Amino acid sequence: MPFIPHTDVEIQEMLATLGVHTIGDLFDEIPAHLQTTELNQVPAGLSEMEMTRITEQRGQENKPGLCFIGAGAYEHHIPAAVWDITSRGEFMTAYTPYQAEASQGTLQLIYEYQTMMANLTGMDYSNASLYDGASALAEAVLMSVRANKKTQSAKILIPRSLHPHYRQTLQAIVTQQAIELIELPYCTKEGKTLLSTLEAWEKQDVCALVISQPNFFGSLEEVDQLTEWAHAKQAFVIAVTNPMSLALLKEPGSWGKLGADIVCGEGQALGVPLAGGGPYFGFMCCKKEWLRQMPGRIVGRTIDKNGKPGFTLTLQAREQHIRRAKATSNICTNQGLLVTAATIYMSLLGPMGLQKVARASHDHAQQLAHLLTQVPGVELIFNTAFFHEFVIRLSQPVPGLLRDLAKLGIQGGYDLSTFYPELGHALLICVTETKNQDDLNRYQQELSKLLTV
Repeated sequence: MPFIPHTDVEIQEMLATLGVHTIGDLFDEIPAHLQTTELNQVPAGLSEMEMTRITEQRGQENKPGLCFIGAGAYEHHIPAAVWDITSRGEFMTAYTPYQAEASQGTLQLIYEYQTMMANLTGMDYSNASLYDGASALAEAVLMSVRANKKTQSAKILIPRSLHPHYRQTLQAIVTQQAIELIELPYCTKEGKTLLSTLEAWEKQDVCALVISQPNFFGSLEEVDQLTEWAHAKQAFVIAVTNPMSLALLKEPGSWGKLGADIVCGEGQALGVPLAGGGPYFGFMCCKKEWLRQMPGRIVGRTIDKNGKPGFTLTLQAREQHIRRAKATSNICTNQGLLVTAATIYMSLLGPMGLQKVARASHDHAQQLAHLLTQVPGVELIFNTAFFHEFVIRLSQPVPGLLRDLAKLGIQGGYDLSTFYPELGHALLICVTETKNQDDLNRYQQELSKLLTV
């Protein structure tokens, strides 16, 4: 549908109906000193032809390169069929499937997605998605406080090795609701949370323990030990995972004797391309007993009166459907288009395909770590197992080296100095199945040259 702006006559008719003289009168509650009369920094509009020329010129400035950044945003190969199907009008223009009789395709897709995510995480149920991984964790923390009836505590243990942006999001959302976030230090030799770190909380009431697997450094946590410790204290276990890693690693539903209680994370690795910061989608799964405390929607499969299978919104305990005071969440959503891509991606690859991608990513990361540690001035910081990210320490400041690598067409990694200054000149590097041996060799050679200058 084309955008047709209102005419001056239409604007005056609307203002007269509202009983005001100007559009500015609609915003008279805003103090005058906060209002801006003119947007002096906004240039005049361009014609379509002029705009097309600018975009073509800027497109020519883009140079293909190698990306080793990671840190929560992962470059995986996405089969062309994924977005070819996702971009079909039936999916791209579909919104919330309120009318089941008119939304069977969308409902079935969400049902398939939920089934796949529950299987991948080893949990009983999955919701239809959330905004992103960080807000999904915030929702998981709120859910744990609601659901854990065996404690009156609102203390949540958060490892410092959790993604910094996730920790910032938690601070912004849950601390406003009388929830206390307690940061756990990581082992500087192994880059993970040690069981001994939890001894200080042995006799204290705790609501939940967050376990990130892999953690922000790429290191693998001792999930069984941590899970057993939490459950022995009647605390919930909230798992934050990279879904791609679950093709190789033990699923959270099997952690310890009882498994994690809630699993969440970022789903971008499943068929969503890197696109200037988003959009992404969060996923959340849980045990059956906590289902009614999980935010979002659940799609169920049933049989109609004629014996034919059908799909319907089975659970939708959010503020659009029930009284706000009883809603499980006022932030949850269904990132439908991205969930569509993830469902098609997982369907095309299947269990073996996902495993091949995960194994290739892990193997390539191991190879690059070995190559880089042969370079003088480079050392691997943590002596622990990792999935497809690892941390190195350099003999020179990281920002300058990253700028020099970028000039050579290599996005070398993520500078950890802002959030982890105690690690020195530390660089987080990610490798996926998209890199080959020539790419790894090139990274080693270029970094070696820069460090010897």
